Amino acid sequence: MKIAVTYDNGKIFQHFGRTEQFKVYEVEDNKVVSSEVIGSNGVGHGALAGLLSDRSVDVLICGGIGGGAQAALAEAGVELCAGAQGDADQAVEAYLKGELVSTGANCDHHGEGHTCGDHEEGHSCGSGCGDSCGGGCGAHTTLTGRNVGKTCRTHYRGTFNDGTQFDSSYDRGEPLEFVCGAGQMIKGFDAAVADMEVGQVVDVHLMPEEAYGMPDPNAIFTLEIAQLPGSEELEAGQQVYLTNQFGQPFPVKVTAKDDTTITFDANHEMAGKELNFRIELVEVK
Repeated sequence: MKIAVTYDNGKIFQHFGRTEQFKVYEVEDNKVVSSEVIGSNGVGHGALAGLLSDRSVDVLICGGIGGGAQAALAEAGVELCAGAQGDADQAVEAYLKGELVSTGANCDHHGEGHTCGDHEEGHSCGSGCGDSCGGGCGAHTTLTGRNVGKTCRTHYRGTFNDGTQFDSSYDRGEPLEFVCGAGQMIKGFDAAVADMEVGQVVDVHLMPEEAYGMPDPNAIFTLEIAQLPGSEELEAGQQVYLTNQFGQPFPVKVTAKDDTTITFDANHEMAGKELNFRIELVEVK
């Protein structure tokens, strides 16, 4: 069995159609026995799906992915596990434990297809605070500026108002790449980069409306434990994946649990927070 992960510097790359690398894991007896990083060797859903098929890949783990790509993978006979984020190796281990696979359990809040899978405690937003959210955290308005529609590479450091750092591309040693104005980033980050010059460094302070929005009370929901296989062992404060009706995992946090029910919060962990970024525009292409 072979599992491929969209790959970037140890993390799950969040845009299937633009991934430059896959990490391919050889699995025997439900354990990883070897792995290698390969180039994508092509652009576009069909080319990438064909590459995975040619490599005899059985399963793809990725972040954001569109309908066309899903169709191409299905045609190539590759099973899809979308919506994953964070460390690539950990995601594969979670898949092998059955934690990223839908069990077909039902609930009334999101429709069919929920499953419960462990997600590492204290997970961060990942690359670029918006890059790892599947492309489209919050509403994006039309931007104007010299860089809109162009591929930008930026270094950045993100901090809360008390100075605590929550993310940094400098620490990873690799600039973040995204298309400015395409909805891949939170809108305040996009707006800051839209008219920057290469080499310029700016400091921006973003209110929640420019970042991950305010918490939505409708994103907090309670399920019967009996409806959700695997939830019996969960505890309040733990972060896990549920799977939506399309089979795509999304992260939630356990906020309460009793003998028969469990309550989840699907709001982004940064919802309601003011964020500060120091952004350096490295390249525009």
